[in-house]
Amino acid sequence: MSSCSVVILNWNGVKHLREFLPSVVLHTPDSIEVIVADNGSVDDSLEMIRKSFPRVKIVELDKNYGFAEGYNRALKMVHSEYYILLNSDVEVSPMWCEPLIDFMQSNSSYAAVAPKLLAYTQKEYFEYAGACGGYIDWLGYPFCRGRILSSIERDHGQYDTNREVFWASGAALCIRSKVFDELGGFDGEFFAHMEEIDLCWRAQILGYKIGVVPQSAVYHLGGGTLAVTSPRKTYLNFRNNLAMLYKNLPQRKLYITLFIRMVLDGCSALVYLLSNRELFKAVFNAHVDFHKWRKKLDVKRDNIQKTAVRESAQIYKKSILLDYLFGKKEFKDIDK
Repeated sequence: MSSCSVVILNWNGVKHLREFLPSVVLHTPDSIEVIVADNGSVDDSLEMIRKSFPRVKIVELDKNYGFAEGYNRALKMVHSEYYILLNSDVEVSPMWCEPLIDFMQSNSSYAAVAPKLLAYTQKEYFEYAGACGGYIDWLGYPFCRGRILSSIERDHGQYDTNREVFWASGAALCIRSKVFDELGGFDGEFFAHMEEIDLCWRAQILGYKIGVVPQSAVYHLGGGTLAVTSPRKTYLNFRNNLAMLYKNLPQRKLYITLFIRMVLDGCSALVYLLSNRELFKAVFNAHVDFHKWRKKLDVKRDNIQKTAVRESAQIYKKSILLDYLFGKKEFKDIDK
């Protein structure tokens, strides 16, 4: 087996590490190193790891750089052919990493793959953050095999086939180190949220594929850092989604897509204004900061577009929002 490192980014997550790290140590072969990259934690995470998990290596960062830049900095200190990025709130199952690496070794056109992501608290259901492989529609709204917007399916093996997808969840992501480096890693300015979708999109623009390998299954708790209703999470999701579209869309699609998205985001903001003013402010600030960010994004966009090899064929050409409103709430309903 080629060299591989499982890298878990941690920030003040001692509770999660105590609960979930034992399964990673138990079910990861000794030939694969397990690393915790610490984002400047001030709890006793590192003391606990050194005492209870002597096998686990530690990479220490001087402060919290967020998910995206934290991984960028940590992975510069890791030397393996494959990285498996794993959230600290993920329980793994026996033989979880072998199918991922075997697939990558047999399919050189793939930059990254994900396992099947199931819910830790309801293990018969898919988990929101990635389910069985991710997609976006033409307006940039993410959905998954097994999760359409807020509708999450029960897993009964209906998606247990390897498949090319648009994005692989950052909760459990196996990626070739050479491709990660070629892409310049995650966009560190995203801080957190949407960074893995942006990374997967950029990989496809360079001609690589993204896949899901359901023979590997892991269980994700989710919401460990920011709650679903967090204004900070809402802000990052709206801002980063706009930035992702701006960077990666081809010129002929850019402005019409952004215009429609801004109208729809405005509708979301009005709904929040009636129900939760903090979320309204989050959406408003996301758009203000996106526009302030445009000059930097222009540079990033130019660099991406001038090296483009192809457009992704995995973008859903219809609106997932309209599909959902018309009752298509399972992936099989739109998978034609």
